[in-house]
Amino acid sequence: MPTAELPPLTGDMTMSQVLQAYPGAQRALFARYHIGGCRSCGFQPGETLAQVCERNENIPVAEAVAHIQESHKGDASLQISPQELEVLLRNKPDLVLLDVRTREEHEAVKLPGARLLTQELVQEIFTSGDKTQTVVLYDHTGSRSLDAAAYFIGHGFGETKCLTGGIDAYSSEIDPSLPRYRIEIED
Repeated sequence: MPTAELPPLTGDMTMSQVLQAYPGAQRALFARYHIGGCRSCGFQPGETLAQVCERNENIPVAEAVAHIQESHKGDASLQISPQELEVLLRNKPDLVLLDVRTREEHEAVKLPGARLLTQELVQEIFTSGDKTQTVVLYDHTGSRSLDAAAYFIGHGFGETKCLTGGIDAYSSEIDPSLPRYRIEIED
């Protein structure tokens, strides 16, 4: 994806704006610079990218921008659209389909053939799974499955993908019989 097609990203954008344009930015900043992964290295949504770079060893903003954009391209290569998943489900009966949502969400609505990703299942797959087999992970809206996909890839499962937009997009675009839902977070 050429840089011209990427969303704008500048040092004067707030971290909230950065994360909206580049959902994987926090993961990218943490992986390279140890920024944003815990309370001691965290940032506030209203801080600008330039401010975060300055207080973290004066990282050059252009370098951070380039890294976030490169990571974004990598994230995009891990995505599979709901339409592509529908084709895979028809043509690959051995497809490993893993749900990274909560047990309650999984029990309420799931994609056909999906298994809830638990620690026990992760250990089973990592111990005896076929690393050449296609693995597709999904969550509610596509925001958390990238982390799980990166984890699987890091353990040698090179054919791992995650569902763009999660089960919500699949329900909306492919199978309207799957109930859609919203998660309300209590304050």
